[in-house]
Amino acid sequence: MPNAKSIPQAKADFLIGNLRPLAADPFLTLSAWWRDYGDAVGFRVLTRQFYMFSHPQMAEQALVRQAGKFVKMYDPQKPKGLELVLGQGLVTSRGELWRNQRRLMQPVFQRGNLSALQSQIVAAGREMLLRWQGLGDGVQVNLCDEMMRLTLEVITQTMFGTSVLDRIEAIAPALDTALRHAAASLLNPLSLPPSVPTPRNRAFNRAMATLDGVVYGIIEQRRTHPAPAGQDLLGMLLQARDEDSGAGMSDRQLRDEVLTIFSAGHETTSNLLSWTLYLLARHPEALGRLRRELQALPAEEDWQFADLQNLEYCKAVLHESLRLRPPVGIIMRKVAQDVEFEGYRLAAGSLALFNIFNLHHHPQFWDDPERFEPERFLGNRSHRFAFMPFGAGERICIGNHFALLESQLLLSLIVRHYDIELLDPGEAEIELMVSLRPKGGLPASLHRLA
Repeated sequence: MPNAKSIPQAKADFLIGNLRPLAADPFLTLSAWWRDYGDAVGFRVLTRQFYMFSHPQMAEQALVRQAGKFVKMYDPQKPKGLELVLGQGLVTSRGELWRNQRRLMQPVFQRGNLSALQSQIVAAGREMLLRWQGLGDGVQVNLCDEMMRLTLEVITQTMFGTSVLDRIEAIAPALDTALRHAAASLLNPLSLPPSVPTPRNRAFNRAMATLDGVVYGIIEQRRTHPAPAGQDLLGMLLQARDEDSGAGMSDRQLRDEVLTIFSAGHETTSNLLSWTLYLLARHPEALGRLRRELQALPAEEDWQFADLQNLEYCKAVLHESLRLRPPVGIIMRKVAQDVEFEGYRLAAGSLALFNIFNLHHHPQFWDDPERFEPERFLGNRSHRFAFMPFGAGERICIGNHFALLESQLLLSLIVRHYDIELLDPGEAEIELMVSLRPKGGLPASLHRLA
C-alpha cells in the first residue's frame, strides 16, 4: 500500500490514549471528533487502535463491497460488548453459525408473514391505552419506560407466544444494567471479565441471572406446552434440526437466540417510539398533519394490513425520526487483514466504527440536517447509505420490516388517542449505550383526546 495515507489521529494521553473522554461521554466525544477531524479519524484506547468513519461511501465499501475484510469481532474466549449479554445469537455470531441461524429465522420476518402479527401488536397497544386511561388524565410518566414496557410485550407475544409483564419490575432494571455493562466494556480494554467479583461485575451477573431465568423459563414453558408447528419464532427454533446429524439446537444456543430477539427486538423499537413521540411533541405542525392522515383510518379493530400502506406521512415521520435519532448509533467491525480503504491504511486487528448518527446528519447529503422535516421522505427520493438505520449488506437487521410495522401501528394508536406534553421543554440529551437513548428518560404528562 505505498500510496495509502494514515488517518488523522485524535489527540490523546500518552498512556491511556483517548479513554478518558470516551468514558465520560462517548456520544459527545465521537461527535466532537467528527466536527474536528472529518469523516475519518483514528483514536486509541490503551494499545487498541480504533477508526471512526462518517461518510456513506465508506460505509458502503466496508459493509457491502469489502465485507469479508470487516468482520464481526466475536471471540468466545474474550467476549466484549453485546457478546457478554447475547452470547452467539444472531446479532453477534458470524460465519456458518450466523448463516444457518439467519436462514432459519428469515421466514418469520418476511413481509408476507407480518400481516398475521398485526392483531397482536394492536391488542398490546390497546391494553396500554386502557392502562393509561385508568391512571387518569394528566398523569405523569416516563415515556421511555412506557415504550419499553409496550415493546417488550409485543416482542414476547408475537415471537414467543407469552407475556412477561408480570415480571417487568425485575426485567427492566436487569436489561438496563446488562446493556450499560456491555456498552462500557466495548471501548474499554481495562474492563475485567465477569468472573472477577468487582461491584460492577456482581451487578452484571445478577442482572444476567434474572434475564437468563426469564429466557429459560420461556423456553421451558413452550416445551411443556407445545404450540402448533411453525406458529412463531420460538416454535421454529425448537423444531429446527441439523441437516446432517438431525440434532436440535442446544439449550445454550436457544438461549442466545431467544435473548437476542427478546433484547434487540424491543430495545430499538422502544427508542424509536420514544424519540418519535418526543419529536412530534416538539413539532405540533407535524403532529397535526399526522393526525389528519390518521382520521381516514377505521376503528382499530377493523384495521387491515393494506390500510397502513397508504399512511405515507406516518411512514415519513418514522423515517425522519430514525434519521435524526437512529436507535443504533454505531456499527463496529474488526479489520480482518491489512487493507487499503478509501485511500487509507488500516492495520489488521484494529476496530472500525461506522457512525450511523453522523451519516444521518452529514451536511453533504442532508439539507439543514438538524431540522425535523418528515417531508424529506415523501416521494421516491434516494438516500442510499446516507440513511441506514438498520445497517447494510448481508447483515442488515432481520427484523427491520417487523420494527417498522410495529412502530407504525403503535404510533398511530397513541397519536389517535393521546396528546403528550413534555415536562422538560429543553432538548433531550443523547446517551450512547448499545442504542441512542434519551438521557434520563422523557418525563411527560398524558392527556386523553376526545
